[in-house]
Amino acid sequence: MRDHEALAAFERIYRAHVGAITRYFARRCVEPQLVADLTADTFVRAITSFPTFDSSRGTAAGWLYGIARKTFSAHCEQSARATELVRRVGGRRELGRDELAELEQRIDAEQPGRLLLERLETLPEIEREAIELVHLGGLAPREAAEALGVPKGAMRSRLHRAMAHMREVVGDEVEVYANGRV
Repeated sequence: MRDHEALAAFERIYRAHVGAITRYFARRCVEPQLVADLTADTFVRAITSFPTFDSSRGTAAGWLYGIARKTFSAHCEQSARATELVRRVGGRRELGRDELAELEQRIDAEQPGRLLLERLETLPEIEREAIELVHLGGLAPREAAEALGVPKGAMRSRLHRAMAHMREVVGDEVEVYANGRV
């Protein structure tokens, strides 16, 4: 693929998935600047590795969620070290009022999803993430399997167990979460 074709293909992927990736981080963070930074970091990593993306091996959504997951994990590791946190804060661009307001709205909109994930803390992490990616993020189970790095067949059984546990925890509310975005 030529450079301009690759750039156009990446732009299409970016436009189709930037909202979902932003919501992914909005479920994990309450600070708008951090949500914006993590989203930007994810897409920087994605464009850097775009030449290795193979659509025959998985979807763009699964690929991006995998990168977002690794980006968030790296962020958590860095934040645990105070010196890394100081370095990170010093180099970021401040958000404008409109950007800040939009991200605050997205963060507020993801509060039910954050509350659900908090209520599911007793689940193994991989099952909690599977619930989030499929039922809150709108991924197909095969895309979630790709993002989480687990076999596609195992994803269905993990989702089944996770949904049974979720029904125990949230009762009648489960239909709200299972039938669409919160």
